[in-house]
Amino acid sequence: MSILATSAIVCSLRQHGEHGAIARLLTPDHGLIAGYVRGGRSRAMRPVLLPGNSVAATFRARTEEQLASLTVELAHSRAPLHAEPLPAAAIDWACALTAIALPEGTPYPALHSALDGVLGAVEAAPAARGWAVALVRYELLLLAELGFGLDLTRCAATGDATDLTFVSPRSAAAVSRVGAVGYESLLLPLPPFLLEGGTGEWGQILDGLRLTGFFLERSILTDWRADVLAARERLVERLKRAVA
Repeated sequence: MSILATSAIVCSLRQHGEHGAIARLLTPDHGLIAGYVRGGRSRAMRPVLLPGNSVAATFRARTEEQLASLTVELAHSRAPLHAEPLPAAAIDWACALTAIALPEGTPYPALHSALDGVLGAVEAAPAARGWAVALVRYELLLLAELGFGLDLTRCAATGDATDLTFVSPRSAAAVSRVGAVGYESLLLPLPPFLLEGGTGEWGQILDGLRLTGFFLERSILTDWRADVLAARERLVERLKRAVA
């Protein structure tokens, strides 16, 4: 029997049988792992297995092909955030995206660290603008880690590395202001914070979400359009209402 004890972030939970549940957790060194939690839908376990919570997890399996049994202990709860519509929407989306996009058993230490950072920002920031930029960067990193990264180093039309203001939806490459002349309406705006770091204004943040959303939908979420993108649409709409 193989045993793996690790810290992890709860990403999703699905009912299995009358009382059990299958949880998908993102671990620092082993990537996304699924496990069966006996009594996972009980009153005691539901607050532990909320998406976004950090847990100490132990997976036990007789063979590599077998779904592991999983026991968890709560390390850090983000349950209070699930009572607030905007933070809850951000946590639900970031965790759902992770659970669906990543293959199981492949290490993504940078994504684990980034997701933990996004969740920590949602928890610590007094307003959504404090964590929305981190969410855009997480989506961009996830695209890159899965082989669908954007080329934001130089203009696809002119080769220049300066004044990059758009991204081509066809090539996923940056386009400069000069290179975009006459084609602006066909391109996606590139918010400065993705190149320069730091934070962004709300218009730039919404541009960033539009940018990453386009490539997530095209490259990763093609088979999950109705189920998963609805969670993202709810988040974006709530952000727009918050801005207004």
